[in-house]
Amino acid sequence: MGERAGGTPLNLVELLAGPVERAARGLLGCRLSAGGVTVRLTEVEAYSGTGLDPASHAHRGRTPRNEVMFGPAGYAYVYFTYGMHWCMNVVCGVEGEASAVLLRAGSVVDGLDAARARRTAVRRDVDLARGPARLCSALGIDRTFYGTNLLDGRGPGLLVPPDGPVGEIVAGPRVGVTGAHDLPWRFWIAGDPTVSVYRRHVPRTRPSGKVL
Repeated sequence: MGERAGGTPLNLVELLAGPVERAARGLLGCRLSAGGVTVRLTEVEAYSGTGLDPASHAHRGRTPRNEVMFGPAGYAYVYFTYGMHWCMNVVCGVEGEASAVLLRAGSVVDGLDAARARRTAVRRDVDLARGPARLCSALGIDRTFYGTNLLDGRGPGLLVPPDGPVGEIVAGPRVGVTGAHDLPWRFWIAGDPTVSVYRRHVPRTRPSGKVL
């Protein structure tokens, strides 16, 4: 079982039932297994719920798409983006109050051949799960993971605590969001080569200077 600072055992059920920011930090170093591949999570982003976080999919309330975000904690919220990519979040917080943590990047620690077979265009192993869409591709994550339990071992994915020291955790602005983009709710393991290169969101403007 993984441990927090000070040697306290990490209980994922307890962690994910708590505040989203704490849950995001605690997910770093955890291992996610699916499709014959295991990744060690190295970068995540926290998203709060209704009315609180304009970048959250639950900002405007409950919909068929974001239903699972309202709990219980420990389930997978999977969505399709740009018409081509799957991304996965881990639901957290109090049931009925939507929040989730986007899994942004990881390092492949088991099932390397399977990950390479899914990511044939990738030349470097460090890039196999570097980015939320790449992570899902390497693990074979798709719509079938939506609403499945990631903690009980009965679903297609399994999330377990770290099996060793996590390292220094750094916080900074989120990537690619149009609202609250300067909120320091992206967390990553310092110095890990699988972490994304940060690019701040720049709003597009009309010729008149009005923000689009």
